[in-house]
Amino acid sequence: MSASHPSALGAKARRVGALIRKEIRQASRDPSSFAIGVVLPLMLILLFGYALSLDVKNVPVAVVLEDSSSQASEIAASFQMSGYFNTRVTPSMREAKELMLASQVSAIVRVPADFARRAQQGDASVEVLVNGIDGNTARIVEAYADAAVAQAGARQAAEGGADPTTAGGQATVESQLWFNSADDSRYFLVPGLIVLIITLIGAFMTSMVVAREWERGTFEALFVTPVRTDEILLGKVAPYFLLGFGGLLLCLFAARFMFHVPIRGSLTTLMAASTLYLLVSVATGLLISSSLKSQFLASQVTLLVTYMPALMLSGFIYDLRSVPLGVRLVSYLVPARYFVSLLQTLFLAGDVWSIVLPNCAVLAVIAVVMLVFTRRATRKVLG
Repeated sequence: MSASHPSALGAKARRVGALIRKEIRQASRDPSSFAIGVVLPLMLILLFGYALSLDVKNVPVAVVLEDSSSQASEIAASFQMSGYFNTRVTPSMREAKELMLASQVSAIVRVPADFARRAQQGDASVEVLVNGIDGNTARIVEAYADAAVAQAGARQAAEGGADPTTAGGQATVESQLWFNSADDSRYFLVPGLIVLIITLIGAFMTSMVVAREWERGTFEALFVTPVRTDEILLGKVAPYFLLGFGGLLLCLFAARFMFHVPIRGSLTTLMAASTLYLLVSVATGLLISSSLKSQFLASQVTLLVTYMPALMLSGFIYDLRSVPLGVRLVSYLVPARYFVSLLQTLFLAGDVWSIVLPNCAVLAVIAVVMLVFTRRATRKVLG
């Protein structure tokens, strides 16, 4: 009995190894595998890392100085020195409004003619008009403008030339950013990009594995072999799991050395969490592939149930707390939601176990459930 057990394990290992070698050869001969596994992640990293930014910078602003005092000039200088604004001083509100209507400026800062006099009385004010077509950008520009005015008042007070109320505010505001001290949206985007890439490689590529075998008529050949269901699954999963892990390492390298995003958590915890999510993605793709026998249909269904929810319902682009309750409840069914929370925490905050452990537990449960359903679906296909 003890002698037959090692021989059975050896036979099983040989069968799985043969399936893995077959799958690797097949993937290496398919140009689309290289394109999805290597080229597309590189393109996404460069696109999201360099081209996409949620920061609002170089906002065109018209500053109307109706007062020629030094206090008014300090307000204009505050906007001109800011990296968030592209400032142009205009002589009148009429010209500034024409620039706003022509979409040449996004905001107007008006310093009234009685600014210096009212500043002496402590009730000076600066009028800020913001183009509200894009409500989110308008709120950000308004906050930036308030900060620029406040900074002008702080400089006046520091020089001893006026009270802080000279800038239109009652006190100097001191702010501090936690976790993202550089105030860079890449800190927020890059961890979410890793989720999209692992979803794309893990789910999309494996979604066509079994369907491709059916279309080419090679899947029937497995019926006459001694391979078992779990061996087929392992042989199919292993190459694409390794490819997805390679994509993860590529993303981590780009995040750290190209975009300088800090990784404050444990690298071991990061790898373990990524392994769980990669298992979920691979199992989902293989389940779809086992249930459908058309590569086209399998790819479309995979994009619909994995990639699009990972993009829209994971918290990658926007805070899910701002969406309607119904949508927020649906997002709890999206595995990418938990992985986005994990990566953002591990990258920017560290090993916060009150967040890491619950999200890892959910991903582990989803991975087990998906693998069980995948095995049943494959066994049903094999009859």
